Amino acid sequence: MANNKEALRKWNMLDEVTQNKLLENVFCSKCHLTTIVYYEVTSKKPDIVLYGKCQKCGGDVARLVEREWFD
Repeated sequence: MANNKEALRKWNMLDEVTQNKLLENVFCSKCHLTTIVYYEVTSKKPDIVLYGKCQKCGGDVARLVEREWFD
C-alpha cells in the first residue's frame, strides 16, 4: 500500500489543469482517444500509472504518467 501512497503523492504534486490534460488524453483500444474515469493511481517507479475505465465504453484503460511530469 505504501507504493500507492507514493504514487498518490506524486499525482497530487500536479496542478488540476495538468491532471485534467492527462485524464483526457487516454487511449482506449475500442474508442481511441478518451477520458479515464474511476481510476486509481499506482506506482511503476519512477513513473505512475492510472488504471481505470474508458468514459465512452466502460472498458479497461491505463495512462502512464512519466517521471518528467513531476520534475
